[in-house]
Amino acid sequence: MIVLVFQGEAVEIVSHERIDLADEFLECVGELCYLGDMLCVGGGAGAVTFDTDSRLPTEDSVDTLDGCISSPSGASQESDEEGDVAEKVGNSIFYVDDQPECPSEENRGNLNMLSAAYESLDYETCINSVLVDEERTRGYPFMVKKDVARWLVVLVTGVLTAIVACLIDMTIETLSGFKYTWLKEYTDKAVETGTLIIPFLLWGALNIGPTLIAAFLGSYVEPVAAGSGIPQVKCYLNGVKVPRVVRIKTLLSKTVGVTMSVLGGLAVGKEGPMIHSGAVIAAGVSQGKTTSFKKDFGFFEYFREDHEKRDFVSAGAAAGVAAAFGAPVGGVLFSLEEGASFWNQALTWRVFFAAMMSTFTLNLVLSAYNGVPGMLAYNGLLNFGKFDDLTYEIWEFLPYLVMGIIGGLLGALYNHINHRLTAFRMKYINRPWQKILEAAVVAFVTACVAFLMMYCLDDCREINPDIATYPIQMFCEPGKESAAASIWFQTPEKSVRSFFHDPPGAFEWSTVCVFFVCYFLLACWTYGLGIPSGLFIPTLLCGAAWGRLTGMLIKLMFPGQTWVSEGKYALVGAGAMLGGVVRMTLSLTVILMECVGNITFGLPLMIVLMVAKWVGDYFNEGLYDIHIQMAGVPIMGWDPPALSSTIYASEAMNRPVVTLRCMEKVGRIVNILKTYTYNGFPVVDSIPEGGDVSYFKSFGTLRGVILRSQLTVLLKHKVFNENTELWQDSKVDIHLFRQSYPRYYTLDQVDLTPEDLEMTVDLRPFHNPSPYSIMACTPLPRIFNIFRALGLRHLVVVNDNNEVVGMVTRKDLVKYRMWKHKGRMGLEELVIYNNVM
Repeated sequence: MIVLVFQGEAVEIVSHERIDLADEFLECVGELCYLGDMLCVGGGAGAVTFDTDSRLPTEDSVDTLDGCISSPSGASQESDEEGDVAEKVGNSIFYVDDQPECPSEENRGNLNMLSAAYESLDYETCINSVLVDEERTRGYPFMVKKDVARWLVVLVTGVLTAIVACLIDMTIETLSGFKYTWLKEYTDKAVETGTLIIPFLLWGALNIGPTLIAAFLGSYVEPVAAGSGIPQVKCYLNGVKVPRVVRIKTLLSKTVGVTMSVLGGLAVGKEGPMIHSGAVIAAGVSQGKTTSFKKDFGFFEYFREDHEKRDFVSAGAAAGVAAAFGAPVGGVLFSLEEGASFWNQALTWRVFFAAMMSTFTLNLVLSAYNGVPGMLAYNGLLNFGKFDDLTYEIWEFLPYLVMGIIGGLLGALYNHINHRLTAFRMKYINRPWQKILEAAVVAFVTACVAFLMMYCLDDCREINPDIATYPIQMFCEPGKESAAASIWFQTPEKSVRSFFHDPPGAFEWSTVCVFFVCYFLLACWTYGLGIPSGLFIPTLLCGAAWGRLTGMLIKLMFPGQTWVSEGKYALVGAGAMLGGVVRMTLSLTVILMECVGNITFGLPLMIVLMVAKWVGDYFNEGLYDIHIQMAGVPIMGWDPPALSSTIYASEAMNRPVVTLRCMEKVGRIVNILKTYTYNGFPVVDSIPEGGDVSYFKSFGTLRGVILRSQLTVLLKHKVFNENTELWQDSKVDIHLFRQSYPRYYTLDQVDLTPEDLEMTVDLRPFHNPSPYSIMACTPLPRIFNIFRALGLRHLVVVNDNNEVVGMVTRKDLVKYRMWKHKGRMGLEELVIYNNVM
């Protein structure tokens, strides 16, 4: 129900949720629609207020405010509890978020916060006059050259990613061999002499030493290198500018740090960080320069824009997956499902090519390193080994479904515990030295748990030369080894392979149960430390442990059955656990299929992963998404929030809008850049003058949009109308803007004289003359789909006369989010802080 108020009197009630008389209105801003200066919809004297549940007029139907009420959706309500500040704009009331600097200590770590510190990337190609001039002058040969260069970049990316993976793997294998050989020697001697305290302290020292190096790199040198890097890469591909995420310094810290983390004996893996490493390599190769070392090699300059760089990062992420798991198809699907938010057919071929070259190069190098050159038996860093008989019976789908449910429940528990730990870290462990100390404590506790398992569990088995790498006798009889020690005295990847392929009866029930509980808790504690670390391997190892227990239980229930295989159920449990934590389905199914080399087992894996995801989603989100939300990153999902059609552009947009004229004075541009932090400004033909800008109903007729980065380049090179003799001969073209990418100039780097401030700039050759725009009555789902599909950073809101009335950015859309928990859902508006951490 809407009341039309004419000169203060209610004259008509229209039975529509939104007025549909566009031809009769000259102006519509916010919740206020004008017919001349006399008509108000939903506001003014005698206007009707709304009940947000029934959408009918309430008893308190008279609103004496000289303006419009807030939206029936409740998106912008005047509430002191939320800390909103009501601002009167013309005859409308706009609600401006009172954005504090950071959340209070008790609220830090919540999932309903956004950080205003994250900016968006400019994925939209600015087709202005200088870009069109380049295409005219260079023609089709230049386009062919660019296409060939794209294939060359992805080729080099795949090869370099594989080489980095090989270096990490060979370093870990060599150094861990020294570590466990040394520990075995001291442990065997200590058992004979009764001085087990010596190998215990030595084990703790060998864990703490490498961990301190990894923690130093992830806390002091490059904090963005901490963790697996997958959430950061996912945000970058979604269009969020994560500071320093694709720098060469980040790559060095990542590779050295993850090597030290694995050597430190922590519950981490090296496979996840390879995805981040591949993304950094792709970003660096495609730009033909390094900003960290201030070296420009002078090639691939035409790829120096966010749109091109994004596509190469997608290929790099896929190459990282291919190198880690030997799964090129899985790498492509991972980049599509979890990484890239923007996709096309040509990109699919290039991403697949990069993944294939990464797999082939790693296979070639590792085969030669392991003494079998040309055999190509090492597809990836993670080798599940060959399953001799990976078949299944139709009745096995029932235990597979149960295992999927268990994987979803354990994954939800894992994510809940890690969420609470991360929130605790954000509140109390936020200084670099505290992060280093915590990492050292975790490394020492890991050594304690492993040593206590070896000491307390009496699980002896015959030494099998085929599977025993560093057999520890402990208190077993001669010719036997400790099964608990065999799990710990090797890298986590080899422990996963042990649960898959060790013969039946290799482990006692107590050993596997205790190991699962201890390693589960250690993995929860370890992920989120200030060290480069992966999530895949510890999660797979936890799943393989309880999956092996499931296989042992089924074998006990059905003795003598040939279809019962402990290793097969360990594989299913590993997939269920990983799916329950990260909530991936399609890509993870293909990755596991390629790892085991058996396509016939794809259906059970797919069913288990889907069930684990559905069960886990009932309680919380995937771990990567949880960490993204806790960091306050404004990432956009695939779909707009459900039931958000009642929110309109007039409610989501920002106003007043800072606009620039086509011919603008330098002094005004400098003043605007100093006063506002906006990164995009609409260009209009004329700006309304007189009175407070907050009361303007519009801000000029839209002619285009120009970015802050473009303005600073123009100011730096003094591209002014009055001194054309200084820059005309140097030819102002697209090269001028690519030269400073990605670290554009700041105002501190611009040297302007008082005379320069009086000059003018012609913005028409440089602004985007055809920006995307929407009407003020556009519903949120449509705005979201336009913004998401086109990769926009700014969306201009205009009225019927194409006059600017507002601007919509990423945070204006992301702050409306759908929450789900235990079968319930709802629409919430997030709180935006200047800084979340």
